[in-house]
Amino acid sequence: MFLLGFLALLLLGLGGWLLWSSRRMREASGLPAGELVYSDTGAREEVEEPLYCRRHGLVGRPDYLVRLKEKGREVVIPVEVKSSRQPQTQHPGHALQVGAYCLMVEETYGVAPPYGLIRYSDGTTPVPFNAELRRAVLSAADEIRRSRTSTQVNRQHESAERCVRCGYRHACGQLL
Repeated sequence: MFLLGFLALLLLGLGGWLLWSSRRMREASGLPAGELVYSDTGAREEVEEPLYCRRHGLVGRPDYLVRLKEKGREVVIPVEVKSSRQPQTQHPGHALQVGAYCLMVEETYGVAPPYGLIRYSDGTTPVPFNAELRRAVLSAADEIRRSRTSTQVNRQHESAERCVRCGYRHACGQLL
């Protein structure tokens, strides 16, 4: 009888430790508590299809989509993971990327997310999906489409590192 009681306590303790450990891992991941419905990080075996927003001609693969309940309704939140540290001021391109994912989530799931998340190596930043971000994403998408047919597109940075990794390096006349 003593052995059975000891095993029961051992299993109960192990279960508690596993629950505590999984909660810590979830918190460390920066993902909100909810159902993981999409992962493009190699964490799941199946390869996820990209998301589309045909209305605005957008396509992309967010790192994660998490379904959760907020204010009595179900929402899907896009999460973009960056390997860098959280910047003092948010990089506009990161916000535009998350905003584009929000548009794709809206078309795919029928409900606009109230925000998206950027997970940096040392913290998570919410990006409100509002009318201002929507306009900025659509404006940037239009600018990119126009630049694809332009014969002269000006560099928009001062980073030699970015030039080295650029796919248009061979055709650029503005290398750093």
